[in-house]
Amino acid sequence: MIIHAITFYTFSSVILISAFMVIAARNPVHSVLFLILAFFNGAGLFVLLGAEFLAMILVIVYVGAVAVLFLFVVMMLDIDFVQLREGFLSYLPVGALVGLVVLVELVLVVSQAGVDLSAVAIAAQPTPDVAVRSNTAALGDFLYTDFVYFFQTAGMILLVAMIGAIVLTLRHRPGVRRQVIADQVGRKREQGVEIVTVKPGQGL
Repeated sequence: MIIHAITFYTFSSVILISAFMVIAARNPVHSVLFLILAFFNGAGLFVLLGAEFLAMILVIVYVGAVAVLFLFVVMMLDIDFVQLREGFLSYLPVGALVGLVVLVELVLVVSQAGVDLSAVAIAAQPTPDVAVRSNTAALGDFLYTDFVYFFQTAGMILLVAMIGAIVLTLRHRPGVRRQVIADQVGRKREQGVEIVTVKPGQGL
């Protein structure tokens, strides 16, 4: 138990420090690297809880896709971050209000106001034996039986969001010939066939 406690406090400390450095670092590339470090330590906490599937998803999805994609976007785009920070003080009152609300919520959570004792008892129960049934199988049963419609709805929303992002970021440069499916399907015979009368002895 001592090793588990030391590991938990180590991962938690690194997560808190990394989260602070994400918003405190001046270089946006360093912020993304600290965010990746926080994701890895969060995956370590999931492993301690016996949720290895969530740990794997956190590393593959967030570190392998979201964080790396954001890192490439920050490094490849020529963004003037000094100009973006010029209007920081104008958003300070709104940010302070949001921070105050979050602080009050954290105080309520820490003080255990309105905690369901049954939920605490369930959380205190040990994780099931992996040899009997892994949490991956349990999550699969819940997702594809009880919550299958919500799962499919979330997939459709993500698909629409992906198509919308592609449409919004698609740029048509002048002078570049592109394939237009609607024009090809709606093409008439007069647009593709030209009848030319050639007289004898003359060429085209």
